[in-house]
Amino acid sequence: MDIPKLAPDVPTLLVRIAPLRRAGARVVFTNGCFDLLHPGHVRYLAAARALGDVLVVGLNSDASVRGLKGPGRPVLRAEERAEVLAGLSAVDHLVVFDDETPLALIGALRPDVLVKGADWSEADIAGAEEVRAAGGRVERIDLVPGVSTTELIRRLRGA
Repeated sequence: MDIPKLAPDVPTLLVRIAPLRRAGARVVFTNGCFDLLHPGHVRYLAAARALGDVLVVGLNSDASVRGLKGPGRPVLRAEERAEVLAGLSAVDHLVVFDDETPLALIGALRPDVLVKGADWSEADIAGAEEVRAAGGRVERIDLVPGVSTTELIRRLRGA
């Protein structure tokens, strides 16, 4: 399936973002697994988008999710997760990345605002130092209490 918001690679993403940057758009970046999209994800992405003009989402690849979350994850393949994310009005651009962290992607994109959930300490946010050094800022967004993919999976399994 063709997903127009999904860039096939980082160079293509950068080409798509370049005219927006030239027009003065503030680029916001966040990343995550976004496996089994839930209201917490939707609220988080809307809040991230409100911090700038363009929201770019780095989506962990299937191998990356397995490395972070363990066997049995992701529940949905990257293409499926990308399609669901692309359906959200808050999301302007998507790119899948294979690394354990999005540090290389953040270095290439150089976002004006880097966003993570408030469950991350600023010291642990990949790329935070680099974004601040380039004049950008780091924002942490509060999560919706009791709502997570892990919790959804637990409920689905009847635990």
